[in-house]
This record gives sequence, C-alpha cells and structure tokens, in this order.
Amino acid sequence: MNKTYITGTGVWTPPNVITNEELVVSLNEYVRRFNARNSAAIEKGEIVALQPSSVEFIEKASGIKQRYVIDKEGVLDPDRMFPRIAARSNDKISVMAEIGALAGQQALDAAGRSAAEVDLVIAACANFQRPYPAIAIEIQHALGCGGYGYDMNVACSSGTFGIEQAANAVRSGQARCALVLGPEICSGHLEWRDRDCHFIFGDVATAVVVEAEPSGKQARLWEILGSKAVTSFSSNIRNNSGFLDRCEETGRSDQRDKLFVQEGRKVFKEVCPMAATHISDHLAQHGLKPADVQRFWLHQANLAMNQFISRRLLGRDATREEAPVVLDQYANTASAGSIIAFHQHQADLAPGATGVMCSFGAGYSIGSHVLQRV
Repeated sequence: MNKTYITGTGVWTPPNVITNEELVVSLNEYVRRFNARNSAAIEKGEIVALQPSSVEFIEKASGIKQRYVIDKEGVLDPDRMFPRIAARSNDKISVMAEIGALAGQQALDAAGRSAAEVDLVIAACANFQRPYPAIAIEIQHALGCGGYGYDMNVACSSGTFGIEQAANAVRSGQARCALVLGPEICSGHLEWRDRDCHFIFGDVATAVVVEAEPSGKQARLWEILGSKAVTSFSSNIRNNSGFLDRCEETGRSDQRDKLFVQEGRKVFKEVCPMAATHISDHLAQHGLKPADVQRFWLHQANLAMNQFISRRLLGRDATREEAPVVLDQYANTASAGSIIAFHQHQADLAPGATGVMCSFGAGYSIGSHVLQRV
C-alpha cells in the first residue's frame, strides 16, 4: 500500500462580506414588516410575533462575527432574503464548478502539479446544485484533468470523507494524484429569515491535493498517517429538499424543511462527546494521545462546540494556536471549515509535528485524519 500525502490546498473566498451588524439590520426590518402586516392575527393569538435578532445574541450563540457570500444584495433585501444567483445556460460553466475550479487551481499550484497529472477528482460538499452531470466531472473538464470524477455528500463531513476516499484510491494504486473539492454555497440553503439560524452559514470553496509521490515542488508536505470515519443516523440536522418535491401533495404551506433545519441543543449534546471520543480513539490507534498533537483543525460550526471538544481531549482549554478558529470570519462553511483552518494554520509547524483534521455534522457523520508534517 502506498503512503499518502496532502501536498497542496486552496481556498477561494467570495468578495462580499456581510457583518453581523448588517445581518441584524436586515432581519429586524423583515421582522418589523412581518409583525406589522400580521398585527391583527398576532393580537388574536393566531400567529406568533417574530422576535428581532442582535449582534450580541449572534456572537454569544456562535462566535461568528461575519461571513463571506456570493451575493450580498439579495440576502440583505428584506423583501427577498436569499442570494441572487442567475441560471446559466448548459454551455456555460456552473457556479459551483467555477468556484471549485478556482480553489482547485490554487491547490495544484501549491502542490507543484498540473491539472493533466490529476487522475481522480472528487467534489465533496453539503449541497449540489444539480443531480447530474456530476459537478466533479464538470470541474475535471474545466481544469483539464484526466482519469475520472464523482460527487459525494456527507453533509458537513463531506470534506474529510472525500479526503479519505482520495487517500484510499491513492493507497491502493487506483489513482496517483487526486483533487478533492469543496464548493460550498451555503447561502443558498439557509433560511435567512429564521432568527435561530440566520447567522450560521457563509460561502467558500476549498481544494486538497492527495498523492503518493509528491512533485518535490510543493511548499509543504503532510503525510496522512490514518483516516477514520463513522456515521450514526439522526434527524437533528436535516434538509428535505430533493427531486421528489414535486411529487408531494399540493397545498402544503410549510416548506421550512426544504432548507437547513436543526435542533441545535440536541446536536451539541450528542455530537460533541461523539467527536471527542472519535478523535481520542483515532489517535490511540496510532499510539498517540491528545497531548502529543500540536494542532487540531476542527469543524468550524460553533465556537462552543470546538471549545467543548478540545477541553474534553486536553483536559483544559485549548489555545488558539492549538485549535485555530476561522468561523469568526467565515462562519459555518459546512464541509469546508476544517480545511480552511488547515490551509491557514499549518505553515508554522515544523517537520515531525502532528495534527488532527476533523469534521462532524448531519448524519450524524464524523471524519478525521491524523497528519504528520514531513
């Protein structure tokens, strides 16, 4: 079996930033209009009045201060409150493929590889804009990669699961150089009018190059010592949108479940201990303890979740150097968060340093990689 390495990463960041202050102004104006429009029904008790949001509430609940989005105007328009992303003709590259290819090229440049040397492309993210043809195959074509490609979705664990699939293909000799892409347009599946979650998500695209024989031109080299994945069914994080929507009975008024929904408190209570145990067990398989790890690149969904997990692992609060945080700037980017953290916070580690990349989310699903700087 071949050794496997991460030889390059890339992150494409949208040009538009929405601060918490801007988000609160938009939501509160929507709330004001809704309550005014439905004042009679609210007074009769037929409709529950909506409650305003605040910057303090958002930052206390999540640790998020801003987010990047593909479209800002549509999200902040109180009459709309979702992004404007124009449909493209079939002879034009799709928006997901476009941002995935941009991140992919960055990763290839960092790895010292040309697209033609890639023989496996995996698009691994939480939501796809179409069932087929695969976004991965479209990106493969756009970049000029060889081999084959496919899409995969394990919600917020898609990125780490995708890296595992790439590493397995490389270990077995089925592929020599794999490109794992995470084009996450989370603004499209978020209900921006829901006070409990309107602040959670942002947009981004990530890319990771996994190979057995590094080019020698890469800036940094990380050996994947081992990968571990687990799933356990739960409906506490869910999105029911799909191609069977049109088959449902007509007249249904509640479509809230066609976007992101979650039972946040249940998720925290159940997933955090699972993730901490998963990481500890994974390290033990390699003869390591949490104290032996120089860096934890954790899923960037909620600051309190990461603090709980690192505290459970280390027996104390982790420093920002030990467990970097990027969600304050990027918000929750679904499967991309741990990869952004790895991309931005690994250059300072010396050869021999050990790190853990871990993501967790809907499913439930948890994926992790034990990495060592070469």
